[in-house]
Amino acid sequence: MTVRHAPSAPAQPAVGALGKTSLDVSPRRLSVPLPGRRIRQILCLLPLLLVSVVAVRHRSVLAEGFGHLESAKWPWLLVAVCATCLTWVAAACTRQGAVVERLPKRRLLATQFAAGAANHLLPTGLGASAVNLRFMTVCGVPLARSSAALALYLLAESVGRLGLLAVLLLAFPDALSLGSLLPEAAVGALLPALGAVLLVAAGVLVLVRRVRTAVTAFVRTALGELREVHTRPSRALALWGGSLAFPALQAAGLAAVGQALGLPVPPLHMAVAYLAATVAVALVPTPGGIGSVEAALVMALVAAGGPAAVATAVVLAYRIITVWLPLLPGALTLGALVRLKVI
Repeated sequence: MTVRHAPSAPAQPAVGALGKTSLDVSPRRLSVPLPGRRIRQILCLLPLLLVSVVAVRHRSVLAEGFGHLESAKWPWLLVAVCATCLTWVAAACTRQGAVVERLPKRRLLATQFAAGAANHLLPTGLGASAVNLRFMTVCGVPLARSSAALALYLLAESVGRLGLLAVLLLAFPDALSLGSLLPEAAVGALLPALGAVLLVAAGVLVLVRRVRTAVTAFVRTALGELREVHTRPSRALALWGGSLAFPALQAAGLAAVGQALGLPVPPLHMAVAYLAATVAVALVPTPGGIGSVEAALVMALVAAGGPAAVATAVVLAYRIITVWLPLLPGALTLGALVRLKVI
Protein backbone atom coordinates (compact mmCIF):
# COMPACT_ATOMS: atom_id res chain seq x y z
CA MET A 1 0.00 0.00 0.00
CA THR A 2 1.44 3.26 -1.16
CA VAL A 3 1.25 6.24 1.14
CA ARG A 4 0.93 9.63 -0.54
CA HIS A 5 2.23 12.66 1.28
CA ALA A 6 0.12 15.83 1.17
CA PRO A 7 1.77 18.72 -0.66
CA SER A 8 3.47 21.09 1.66
CA ALA A 9 1.90 24.54 2.11
CA PRO A 10 3.69 27.47 0.47
CA ALA A 11 6.00 29.41 2.68
CA GLN A 12 4.33 32.41 4.36
CA PRO A 13 6.13 35.72 4.54
CA ALA A 14 7.44 36.83 7.85
CA VAL A 15 5.23 38.95 10.04
CA GLY A 16 5.51 42.62 9.09
CA ALA A 17 7.01 41.93 5.67
CA LEU A 18 3.78 42.89 3.81
CA GLY A 19 3.87 46.42 5.24
CA LYS A 20 7.25 47.23 3.73
CA THR A 21 7.67 49.04 0.40
CA SER A 22 10.64 48.47 -1.80
CA LEU A 23 12.96 51.47 -1.95
CA ASP A 24 13.48 50.95 -5.68
CA VAL A 25 9.92 52.01 -6.66
CA SER A 26 9.61 55.15 -4.56
CA PRO A 27 9.54 58.43 -6.50
CA ARG A 28 12.73 60.41 -6.59
CA ARG A 29 12.94 64.18 -6.64
CA LEU A 30 15.46 65.91 -8.77
CA SER A 31 17.82 68.08 -6.78
CA VAL A 32 18.54 70.35 -9.77
CA PRO A 33 15.62 72.59 -10.96
CA LEU A 34 14.36 72.11 -14.48
CA PRO A 35 15.46 74.67 -17.12
CA GLY A 36 11.91 75.89 -17.60
CA ARG A 37 11.48 76.47 -13.88
CA ARG A 38 14.77 78.37 -13.73
CA ILE A 39 13.77 80.55 -16.67
CA ARG A 40 10.42 81.30 -15.01
CA GLN A 41 12.21 82.33 -11.80
CA ILE A 42 14.41 84.70 -13.80
CA LEU A 43 11.35 86.17 -15.53
CA CYS A 44 9.73 86.79 -12.13
CA LEU A 45 12.71 88.91 -11.04
CA LEU A 46 13.29 90.66 -14.37
CA PRO A 47 10.52 93.31 -13.94
CA LEU A 48 11.98 94.42 -10.59
CA LEU A 49 15.42 94.75 -12.15
CA LEU A 50 14.04 96.84 -15.01
CA VAL A 51 12.14 99.06 -12.56
CA SER A 52 15.36 99.71 -10.64
CA VAL A 53 17.23 100.61 -13.81
CA VAL A 54 14.52 103.00 -15.02
CA ALA A 55 14.18 104.63 -11.59
CA VAL A 56 17.93 105.23 -11.30
CA ARG A 57 18.07 106.73 -14.79
CA HIS A 58 15.22 109.15 -14.00
CA ARG A 59 15.96 109.83 -10.32
CA SER A 60 16.12 113.61 -10.82
CA VAL A 61 12.67 113.61 -12.45
CA LEU A 62 11.30 111.53 -9.57
CA ALA A 63 12.70 113.87 -6.93
CA GLU A 64 11.32 116.96 -8.66
CA GLY A 65 7.92 115.36 -9.26
CA PHE A 66 7.49 114.32 -5.63
CA GLY A 67 8.51 117.84 -4.60
CA HIS A 68 5.65 119.32 -6.61
CA LEU A 69 3.17 116.86 -5.08
CA GLU A 70 3.91 118.23 -1.60
CA SER A 71 2.43 121.64 -2.46
CA ALA A 72 -0.60 120.32 -4.36
CA LYS A 73 -4.24 120.26 -3.24
CA TRP A 74 -4.82 116.69 -2.07
CA PRO A 75 -8.53 116.34 -2.98
CA TRP A 76 -7.70 116.91 -6.64
CA LEU A 77 -4.79 114.50 -6.39
CA LEU A 78 -7.19 111.84 -5.08
CA VAL A 79 -9.39 112.48 -8.10
CA ALA A 80 -6.36 111.92 -10.34
CA VAL A 81 -5.52 108.68 -8.51
CA CYS A 82 -9.09 107.40 -8.89
CA ALA A 83 -9.10 108.27 -12.59
CA THR A 84 -5.82 106.38 -13.01
CA CYS A 85 -7.22 103.29 -11.29
CA LEU A 86 -10.30 103.38 -13.51
CA THR A 87 -8.10 103.32 -16.62
CA TRP A 88 -7.18 99.71 -15.82
CA VAL A 89 -10.89 98.86 -15.60
CA ALA A 90 -11.50 100.55 -18.96
CA ALA A 91 -8.57 98.64 -20.51
CA ALA A 92 -9.97 95.37 -19.15
CA CYS A 93 -13.38 96.12 -20.68
CA THR A 94 -11.81 96.87 -24.06
CA ARG A 95 -9.71 93.68 -23.94
CA GLN A 96 -12.80 91.61 -23.14
CA GLY A 97 -14.75 93.30 -25.93
CA ALA A 98 -12.07 92.39 -28.47
CA VAL A 99 -12.47 88.63 -27.99
CA VAL A 100 -15.54 86.41 -28.09
CA GLU A 101 -14.52 84.05 -25.27
CA ARG A 102 -15.29 85.09 -21.71
CA LEU A 103 -12.03 85.87 -19.92
CA PRO A 104 -11.67 85.48 -16.12
CA LYS A 105 -12.46 88.93 -14.75
CA ARG A 106 -10.06 89.11 -11.81
CA ARG A 107 -7.14 87.76 -13.78
CA LEU A 108 -7.97 90.07 -16.66
CA LEU A 109 -7.93 93.12 -14.39
CA ALA A 110 -4.69 92.02 -12.71
CA THR A 111 -3.17 91.47 -16.14
CA GLN A 112 -4.02 95.04 -17.20
CA PHE A 113 -2.35 96.38 -14.06
CA ALA A 114 0.75 94.30 -14.77
CA ALA A 115 0.66 95.22 -18.46
CA GLY A 116 0.81 98.89 -17.49
CA ALA A 117 4.13 98.27 -15.75
CA ALA A 118 5.43 96.21 -18.67
CA ASN A 119 4.36 98.98 -21.04
CA HIS A 120 6.62 101.47 -19.25
CA LEU A 121 9.61 99.11 -19.35
CA LEU A 122 9.57 98.24 -23.07
CA PRO A 123 9.26 100.50 -26.14
CA THR A 124 6.01 101.57 -27.76
CA GLY A 125 3.47 99.32 -26.11
CA LEU A 126 5.39 96.09 -26.73
CA GLY A 127 5.29 95.14 -23.05
CA ALA A 128 1.52 95.43 -22.68
CA SER A 129 0.93 93.68 -26.00
CA ALA A 130 3.17 90.75 -25.05
CA VAL A 131 1.52 90.36 -21.63
CA ASN A 132 -2.01 90.40 -23.06
CA LEU A 133 -1.14 88.11 -25.94
CA ARG A 134 0.30 85.57 -23.52
CA PHE A 135 -2.71 85.90 -21.21
CA MET A 136 -5.21 85.20 -23.99
CA THR A 137 -3.29 82.16 -25.24
CA VAL A 138 -3.10 80.76 -21.70
CA CYS A 139 -6.88 81.25 -21.46
CA GLY A 140 -7.28 78.98 -24.49
CA VAL A 141 -7.67 81.51 -27.30
CA PRO A 142 -5.65 80.35 -30.35
CA LEU A 143 -2.59 82.42 -31.19
CA ALA A 144 -3.98 83.66 -34.52
CA ARG A 145 -7.21 84.86 -32.92
CA SER A 146 -5.33 86.32 -29.94
CA SER A 147 -3.21 88.37 -32.34
CA ALA A 148 -6.35 89.48 -34.19
CA ALA A 149 -7.97 90.51 -30.89
CA LEU A 150 -4.84 92.46 -29.99
CA ALA A 151 -4.94 94.29 -33.32
CA LEU A 152 -8.65 95.01 -32.81
CA TYR A 153 -7.93 96.47 -29.39
CA LEU A 154 -5.19 98.74 -30.77
CA LEU A 155 -7.48 99.86 -33.59
CA ALA A 156 -10.38 100.62 -31.23
CA GLU A 157 -8.12 102.50 -28.81
CA SER A 158 -6.67 104.61 -31.63
CA VAL A 159 -10.11 105.37 -33.08
CA GLY A 160 -11.43 106.27 -29.63
CA ARG A 161 -8.52 108.61 -28.89
CA LEU A 162 -8.63 110.33 -32.29
CA GLY A 163 -12.42 110.55 -32.23
CA LEU A 164 -12.46 112.11 -28.77
CA LEU A 165 -9.78 114.59 -29.80
CA ALA A 166 -11.72 115.54 -32.94
CA VAL A 167 -14.95 116.09 -30.97
CA LEU A 168 -13.20 118.28 -28.38
CA LEU A 169 -11.42 120.31 -31.06
CA LEU A 170 -14.73 120.92 -32.82
CA ALA A 171 -16.33 121.96 -29.54
CA PHE A 172 -13.37 124.09 -28.42
CA PRO A 173 -11.50 125.22 -31.54
CA ASP A 174 -9.43 127.76 -29.55
CA ALA A 175 -8.32 125.27 -26.90
CA LEU A 176 -4.94 124.57 -28.47
CA SER A 177 -2.57 126.26 -30.87
CA LEU A 178 -1.50 123.35 -33.06
CA GLY A 179 1.08 125.51 -34.83
CA SER A 180 3.17 125.79 -31.68
CA LEU A 181 2.73 122.11 -30.85
CA LEU A 182 3.65 120.88 -34.35
CA PRO A 183 5.98 123.31 -36.13
CA GLU A 184 5.88 123.40 -39.91
CA ALA A 185 9.45 122.07 -40.11
CA ALA A 186 8.49 119.00 -38.07
CA VAL A 187 5.42 118.35 -40.21
CA GLY A 188 7.46 118.81 -43.37
CA ALA A 189 9.96 116.18 -42.18
CA LEU A 190 7.33 113.79 -40.84
CA LEU A 191 5.16 113.48 -43.93
CA PRO A 192 7.96 112.29 -46.28
CA ALA A 193 9.12 109.81 -43.64
CA LEU A 194 5.62 108.35 -43.31
CA GLY A 195 5.29 108.20 -47.08
CA ALA A 196 8.60 106.32 -47.35
CA VAL A 197 7.53 103.82 -44.69
CA LEU A 198 4.22 103.17 -46.45
CA LEU A 199 5.99 102.80 -49.80
CA VAL A 200 8.46 100.26 -48.41
CA ALA A 201 5.67 98.30 -46.72
CA ALA A 202 3.67 98.19 -49.93
CA GLY A 203 6.72 97.05 -51.89
CA VAL A 204 7.40 94.22 -49.43
CA LEU A 205 3.80 93.05 -49.67
CA VAL A 206 3.90 93.02 -53.45
CA LEU A 207 7.31 91.42 -53.92
CA VAL A 208 7.57 88.93 -51.02
CA ARG A 209 5.00 86.20 -51.43
CA ARG A 210 5.46 84.66 -47.98
CA VAL A 211 4.85 87.99 -46.27
CA ARG A 212 1.82 88.65 -48.47
CA THR A 213 0.35 85.25 -47.60
CA ALA A 214 0.88 85.77 -43.87
CA VAL A 215 -0.61 89.27 -43.94
CA THR A 216 -3.60 88.09 -45.96
CA ALA A 217 -4.29 85.26 -43.52
CA PHE A 218 -3.98 87.63 -40.56
CA VAL A 219 -6.34 90.19 -42.11
CA ARG A 220 -8.87 87.45 -42.87
CA THR A 221 -8.72 86.23 -39.27
CA ALA A 222 -8.99 89.78 -37.90
CA LEU A 223 -12.03 90.58 -40.05
CA GLY A 224 -13.71 87.37 -38.94
CA GLU A 225 -13.03 88.25 -35.30
CA LEU A 226 -14.38 91.76 -35.88
CA ARG A 227 -17.63 90.42 -37.36
CA GLU A 228 -18.04 87.85 -34.59
CA VAL A 229 -17.50 90.41 -31.85
CA HIS A 230 -20.06 92.82 -33.30
CA THR A 231 -22.72 90.12 -33.44
CA ARG A 232 -22.74 90.29 -29.63
CA PRO A 233 -23.94 93.67 -28.28
CA SER A 234 -22.23 93.20 -24.92
CA ARG A 235 -18.84 92.67 -26.60
CA ALA A 236 -19.28 95.64 -28.95
CA LEU A 237 -20.32 97.88 -26.04
CA ALA A 238 -17.31 96.80 -23.98
CA LEU A 239 -14.95 97.30 -26.92
CA TRP A 240 -16.00 100.79 -27.96
CA GLY A 241 -17.10 102.01 -24.54
CA GLY A 242 -13.78 101.04 -23.02
CA SER A 243 -11.81 102.51 -25.92
CA LEU A 244 -13.51 105.88 -25.35
CA ALA A 245 -13.34 105.74 -21.55
CA PHE A 246 -9.62 104.94 -21.47
CA PRO A 247 -8.28 108.20 -23.01
CA ALA A 248 -11.04 110.21 -21.36
CA LEU A 249 -9.95 108.99 -17.92
CA GLN A 250 -6.30 109.69 -18.72
CA ALA A 251 -7.17 113.24 -19.76
CA ALA A 252 -9.33 113.67 -16.65
CA GLY A 253 -6.36 112.67 -14.51
CA LEU A 254 -4.18 115.37 -16.08
CA ALA A 255 -6.94 117.96 -15.65
CA ALA A 256 -7.27 117.01 -11.97
CA VAL A 257 -3.53 117.43 -11.41
CA GLY A 258 -3.71 120.79 -13.18
CA GLN A 259 -6.44 121.88 -10.80
CA ALA A 260 -4.39 120.63 -7.85
CA LEU A 261 -1.39 122.77 -8.83
CA GLY A 262 -3.38 125.81 -9.96
CA LEU A 263 -2.68 125.70 -13.70
CA PRO A 264 -4.66 128.59 -15.24
CA VAL A 265 -6.08 126.50 -18.10
CA PRO A 266 -9.70 125.25 -18.31
CA PRO A 267 -9.97 121.49 -17.59
CA LEU A 268 -11.41 120.67 -21.02
CA HIS A 269 -8.59 122.57 -22.68
CA MET A 270 -6.13 120.48 -20.64
CA ALA A 271 -7.91 117.37 -21.91
CA VAL A 272 -7.45 118.56 -25.50
CA ALA A 273 -3.78 119.21 -24.80
CA TYR A 274 -3.31 115.74 -23.37
CA LEU A 275 -4.98 113.97 -26.29
CA ALA A 276 -3.05 116.01 -28.85
CA ALA A 277 0.27 115.35 -27.11
CA THR A 278 -0.27 111.60 -26.83
CA VAL A 279 -1.26 111.37 -30.49
CA ALA A 280 1.86 113.34 -31.44
CA VAL A 281 4.22 110.99 -29.57
CA ALA A 282 2.50 107.74 -30.59
CA LEU A 283 5.30 106.92 -33.05
CA VAL A 284 8.20 107.71 -30.68
CA PRO A 285 9.85 104.39 -29.68
CA THR A 286 10.64 105.07 -26.02
CA PRO A 287 9.65 102.86 -23.05
CA GLY A 288 6.20 104.01 -22.04
CA GLY A 289 6.89 107.33 -23.74
CA ILE A 290 9.15 108.29 -20.82
CA GLY A 291 10.83 111.55 -21.78
CA SER A 292 8.94 112.16 -25.02
CA VAL A 293 5.51 112.27 -23.37
CA GLU A 294 6.69 114.74 -20.73
CA ALA A 295 8.12 117.09 -23.36
CA ALA A 296 5.02 116.87 -25.56
CA LEU A 297 2.66 117.43 -22.61
CA VAL A 298 4.56 120.50 -21.46
CA MET A 299 4.48 121.93 -24.99
CA ALA A 300 0.76 121.17 -25.30
CA LEU A 301 -0.12 122.80 -21.98
CA VAL A 302 1.93 125.86 -22.91
CA ALA A 303 0.16 125.93 -26.28
CA ALA A 304 -3.14 125.82 -24.36
CA GLY A 305 -2.17 128.97 -22.49
CA GLY A 306 -0.41 127.74 -19.36
CA PRO A 307 2.83 129.18 -17.95
CA ALA A 308 5.83 126.99 -18.72
CA ALA A 309 6.93 126.57 -15.09
CA VAL A 310 3.48 125.52 -13.83
CA ALA A 311 2.92 123.29 -16.88
CA THR A 312 6.20 121.49 -16.16
CA ALA A 313 5.20 120.96 -12.53
CA VAL A 314 1.80 119.59 -13.59
CA VAL A 315 3.32 117.14 -16.06
CA LEU A 316 5.91 115.86 -13.59
CA ALA A 317 3.28 115.38 -10.87
CA TYR A 318 0.92 113.68 -13.32
CA ARG A 319 3.59 111.23 -14.46
CA ILE A 320 4.44 110.44 -10.84
CA ILE A 321 0.82 109.40 -10.24
CA THR A 322 0.24 107.53 -13.49
CA VAL A 323 3.67 105.97 -14.09
CA TRP A 324 6.02 105.91 -11.14
CA LEU A 325 3.69 105.12 -8.23
CA PRO A 326 2.07 102.07 -9.92
CA LEU A 327 5.37 100.88 -11.44
CA LEU A 328 6.71 98.86 -8.50
CA PRO A 329 3.40 97.17 -7.50
CA GLY A 330 2.72 96.56 -11.19
CA ALA A 331 6.11 94.87 -11.57
CA LEU A 332 5.41 92.73 -8.49
CA THR A 333 2.04 91.76 -9.94
CA LEU A 334 3.70 90.89 -13.23
CA GLY A 335 6.19 88.62 -11.47
CA ALA A 336 3.40 86.95 -9.49
CA LEU A 337 1.35 86.31 -12.63
CA VAL A 338 4.38 84.73 -14.30
CA ARG A 339 5.01 82.54 -11.28
CA LEU A 340 1.36 81.47 -11.09
CA LYS A 341 1.44 80.72 -14.85
CA VAL A 342 -1.40 83.15 -15.55
CA ILE A 343 0.81 84.58 -18.29
